[in-house]
Amino acid sequence: MDPTTRRAPSPLRHTLHRAALASSAALLALAAGTLPAHAAPTAPTGTTAVTASSGHHGQRLDRKALHASLEAIQQAGMYGTFSAVRDGSSTWRGAAGTADLATKRPVRADYEHRVGSITKTFTAVAVLQQVAKGRIDLDAPIARYLPELIPGERGQAITVRMLLNHTSGLGDHILGAFPGLLEDPGKALDARQFHRFDPEELVRLGLAAPAPAPRGKHAYSNTNYVIAGLLLRKVTGQEPEQYIARNVIRKAGLRHTYFPRTPYMTGPHAKMYESMYGLIEPARDYSVYDMSWCGPAGSLVSTTEDLNSFYRQLLSGKLLGPAELSAMKTTVPAHDPQPGQEVTFRYGLGLYTLKMPDGRWYWGHDGGVFGAGTWALSTEDGRRQVVLAWNLMKYQRFDDQGQMKPHPIDAAMLRHMTLALGGTPTDARPAARTAGTVAAPLATAAADTLRR
Repeated sequence: MDPTTRRAPSPLRHTLHRAALASSAALLALAAGTLPAHAAPTAPTGTTAVTASSGHHGQRLDRKALHASLEAIQQAGMYGTFSAVRDGSSTWRGAAGTADLATKRPVRADYEHRVGSITKTFTAVAVLQQVAKGRIDLDAPIARYLPELIPGERGQAITVRMLLNHTSGLGDHILGAFPGLLEDPGKALDARQFHRFDPEELVRLGLAAPAPAPRGKHAYSNTNYVIAGLLLRKVTGQEPEQYIARNVIRKAGLRHTYFPRTPYMTGPHAKMYESMYGLIEPARDYSVYDMSWCGPAGSLVSTTEDLNSFYRQLLSGKLLGPAELSAMKTTVPAHDPQPGQEVTFRYGLGLYTLKMPDGRWYWGHDGGVFGAGTWALSTEDGRRQVVLAWNLMKYQRFDDQGQMKPHPIDAAMLRHMTLALGGTPTDARPAARTAGTVAAPLATAAADTLRR
C-alpha cells in the first residue's frame, strides 16, 4: 500500500459506503458536487416553478470585507481560494492562499479551474437548445433516441426531463469507474489518472449501480448527464463537448471556458489537492487528470469571471428562449426536510435554487472534482453574483461514530458567499448546520444518511 494513504477504518468505510448509495441532493458520488443548505423553511412538494430573489439587501460591494472573508477561508485551513463578485456594473476579484504547496506560489484571482458539476448547467442549456428546435422532447422516453443504450422498461420509463433533473432513478457510475475507492482512495485515483473512458462504458456502470431512490424522486447521479451527452451526439451528429463549445460557450462569449482535450489544463491554474477525509495524507495533487470519467457531467474548465458572465446571460434570457428557460427553472425538491421544516434546496434542469441563511433564494450550481471545488450563485435577475473556487477537497473528518465533524472552512466559505450576495455577518450566523455542507459531498451524504 502507498505509505501516504491509509485504509479507511471500518466504521468510516461503512459510512462512506452507505453514503455512496444514499439519495443525496448534490452527491457527485465520491468526487464532486458540493451540497448546500439542508436547513429549514416550505416550498411545495412535487415539481414547481420557483422564483428566486431578484435583488439583494442593498449592500454595495464592500471590498475590504470581501477580502477579509476570503482570507478567513485560507486561515481556516484551505490551501488556496479565489472569488469574483458582481453587483450590476461593479465588480470585485480576490485571491488568498497558495496555489502550489511545494513552491509556495500564491493563488491568483484569474486562474483557470476545474469546475466539476457546473458543467451540467452548460449541458442542460445545449439539450434545451435542441428542444427549442423540435429535435428533442423533454417528456419523451430516452429509448426514443437511444434505444440500445437503456434497454427494457427503464428506457421506456425514463424521460429526458428525468435525466436533467435527476429523477431517473439511475445509479451513479463513479464507484464502478474507480474500483477500490472506498478502501484505498489514493491508489484508486492514481490508477485512473490517465485512463480514457468511453461514455457507453460509464452508462453501463451506472445501470449496474444500485438505484439511489425510486424513479420520480430526486437523486443526484452523474450518469444522467453522461446519457444527456450521448443524446446530444445522437441528435446533432457532434461530440457533446464540441457541440457545447460551439453553441453554448462561444454563444456566451466566454474566452477562458473549455473542455480539455488532454489530462492537462492549458492556462494558468492552481494545483488541486484531494484529501478524501484524511484517507489520502498528505493531500495529493490531481490537477493533471483525464476527465473522461465525467465528460459532459463535470469536465469543464472555466474562470470565476466567465462563470458569472455565463449565469448572468442565462438568467437574463440571452442563451435560451422564455419557454426553455422556464422549463430549466421548474424544480423538484432536492432533499427531504425534517418534520416542520421546509425544502430549502430545489433542482431544475441543470440549475438549482437555494435558500441561503439570509432568507433569500438564489440560482446557480456547484461542482467539485478530485482536488477542486467551485460554487456559483446569482440573484434571479443576474445583478448580484458570486463564484468561489478552492483547491483542497474533502478536508473534513469523521469521528469514531461516523459523524462528520464541523470544520471552520465551511463556516468561512458560507460567510464569504453571504457577504458577496449582499448580506451581513449576522445573516451568516444561523448557518451552523448549513455551513457543514458547503464543500462536503460525501460527508454530507454520510451525515444525512446517519440522520435518517
